[in-house]
Formats: sequence, structure tokens, C-alpha cells
Amino acid sequence: MLRQLTLDLGTPPPSTFDNFFAGANAELVTRLRELDNALSAGPVADRTFYVWGESGSGRTHLLQALVHEAPPGHARFAGPQSSLAAFSFDPRVALYAIDDCDALSAAQQIAVFNLFNEVRAHPTSALVAAGNAPPIGMTVREDLRTRLGWGLVFHLAPLPDEGKAAVLKMAARERGIMLADDVPAYLLTHFRRDMPSLMALLDALDRFSLEQKRAVTLPLLRIMLDEQRAAPGSSGSPAGSQTASPAGSHAASSASSKIGPHG
Repeated sequence: MLRQLTLDLGTPPPSTFDNFFAGANAELVTRLRELDNALSAGPVADRTFYVWGESGSGRTHLLQALVHEAPPGHARFAGPQSSLAAFSFDPRVALYAIDDCDALSAAQQIAVFNLFNEVRAHPTSALVAAGNAPPIGMTVREDLRTRLGWGLVFHLAPLPDEGKAAVLKMAARERGIMLADDVPAYLLTHFRRDMPSLMALLDALDRFSLEQKRAVTLPLLRIMLDEQRAAPGSSGSPAGSQTASPAGSHAASSASSKIGPHG
């Protein structure tokens, strides 16, 4: 594990639609961004969404952006760590964002099923759920699995390497640092390529650069990694490191697929 630095940089930037790299998922991002205003303007045909993708694909980011950009009290986020009360219907709440449906408890699954029915009965509300598999592959109650497939289902397409590099540069700018062009390429070649691991490494590099009072460059990254390797108890390689994968093994899948209502 990279050595811990005591410098407190405060909270990271909030998850928004602007700092989500849409790539092949542009239609989904546009629909979610416009959902609250559409509900206020009149009847909306598609008011239930299910978004699925692998861990680190950005599901939680999109749900948090949906809640963050809605007016106060207009949206609610809930997941496996939430109390049952968080899944109850409130006519004052227009948007419900339910994360990690695959990890919900039995009681929470029943609560989401009831919430889904309430949302469908109230045309001024919408529900966006997310999980790690398409509805047909969900290991949840059959009645909930069916409900999740009733609305629009989107596969959140993973980012290609150029998209991941763009996300790293965007995140660096939000933190007020200039990231040398060769740093993202080095990270993608020598470390785990999932975005949570890359972002954790970027945050560690950001803290190290401030401690050293130096710009974030490839030489600085190597110094940080050398110090980690030399630390007592180090295994000799930084957390998240890996041998470079063969070309094409992390290629993006086809564009985000939209599936119409089905059971």
C-alpha cells in the first residue's frame, strides 16, 4: 500500500454529470441529466431506468450526479448501507437513485419492489437503479428482477484507455494540479486499469506532490513509488501494480446498449 501522507486536502470534488466522461454512454447521461426537468414539464414516458456495468464503470458516479444536481430535497440516494426508511416513497421526492441492487438485503429488496410500484403509480416521480449485471442475470427476488427490466435498461460501456486518460486529466484539473501528459499513459501501462484504482493512485500522487512542493510529473511518480518500495514491510511493488496487459485485453465493449421495456 502506498505510504500514507498526513496532509489533508479536504473532500474530493462532487460527482456531477460534467465531470463524468460519457464516451459511448452519451445517451444515458443526457437522459439522466434532463430527467428532473422533464418530470416538472409534464408526463414522461420513461420513468424507470436500470443501469448495469462492471465495478468501477461509473454507476455510482451517475446516481450521485443525479441527486447532486437536483434541487434540495428533490432526489434521494439509497443503497445496501441505507436504512429501510430510505427506500420509502415520499411524494415530495421526484427522483430515487438506488445503487448496488445486487447487494441489497432481502428486506431492502422488498422495500425497493414496493418503491418501484409507488413510483409507477405517481407520474411526477422516477426511479434509477444500478447493479453489476443485466436484469436477467440478477440474483435478487424474481418480482424485483422483473420490475427492473420493465423500464429502460442501459449497459454502461467501459472506457477505452484514451477515455481513462481523459478522466485522469479532468480529475487532476478539478484538484488544481497540472498532470504531465506522460503520467496517465504510465499509469495505464504499469498499474490496474480500473478507474477506482487509478483515481486512488492519482490522489496519492497529488498528496505527495504537495508534500514535495513539486509538479506532478513522471519523475515525481517514480520517486514516490521508489520510496514506497523502500519502506519497511514493503512487498516491493506498489498497491495496484501489475504487469502490462497484452494489447486489446482491456478494449472497450460496444457502445452503450439500450433495451426497450421487457419482462
